[in-house]
Amino acid sequence: MRIVIAGSSGLIGTSLVASLRGRGHEVLRLVRRRPAAPDERGWNPPADRIDDDALAGADAVVNLCGAGVGDKRWTDARKQVLRDSRTVPTEVLASAVAEQGVPVLVNSSAIGYYGDTGPRAVDETAAPGSGFLADLCREWEAATAPARQAGARVVLLRTGVVISPSGGLFGKLKPLFSLFLGGRLGSGEQYVPWISLDDATTAIRFAIEQDGLRGPVNLTGPMPVTNAEFTAVVARVVGRPAPWVVPGFALKAALGGFAEEAVLTGQRAVPRALEDAGFPFLHPTLDSAVRAAVGA
Repeated sequence: MRIVIAGSSGLIGTSLVASLRGRGHEVLRLVRRRPAAPDERGWNPPADRIDDDALAGADAVVNLCGAGVGDKRWTDARKQVLRDSRTVPTEVLASAVAEQGVPVLVNSSAIGYYGDTGPRAVDETAAPGSGFLADLCREWEAATAPARQAGARVVLLRTGVVISPSGGLFGKLKPLFSLFLGGRLGSGEQYVPWISLDDATTAIRFAIEQDGLRGPVNLTGPMPVTNAEFTAVVARVVGRPAPWVVPGFALKAALGGFAEEAVLTGQRAVPRALEDAGFPFLHPTLDSAVRAAVGA
């Protein structure tokens, strides 16, 4: 298959490119600078421009674009950056998929779509939640409309916390645990919808290849845990105590809206669509995912 990927330089994108090529697929990477390699094609989402041959003969397009949600404090300007970095590239790609007749679009979204679900388990049939992240995810997913209306099979990846040896939230937390600075956040009762990088990568490849998979897909492991449980598992695997508690008010003061919507709240999301499609999780438990990430 010929697969075009936008956002190929990120944590998941880098892993996905290697995985697809390892399976014998041809991968083309969309870049916003001048293309400098045979596998690169240029595009400029704000200008609504993409190289004429970028999607020629493509069997699938994967869109992983989006500025880091937790990288900076949520000012009004930052929120606009988060919107534009998602909806604008998605609109450009979805329109190009429609025009070129590409049969499959696999598009990023996030588990924040559901808002704060508390202890209630949610699958892909659950209604959207409230708040900035939930609104952002709705707009992000809605931007795929041109591809869906043209008859493409559109998969919406609602991704959780990726457990990886480096990068992502776990990559930032791991050194803290090693320095005896690990601990739960706030009450610790909020759920963490996690997935290993290996499973996230393989599930995206699965979504590309499985003709029956379409619509929202929770890219999460089958056993979500609370933040307190998450902390305990990481501490046990890395062999370090995690006695600390970061109070909610301190997180709000430091991180603002991001803390309120993405750190102190969570989603007990389950991957019903993947399970129903027969996806085999390599790391079905957090313990196995963390052990793989730290090489234990």
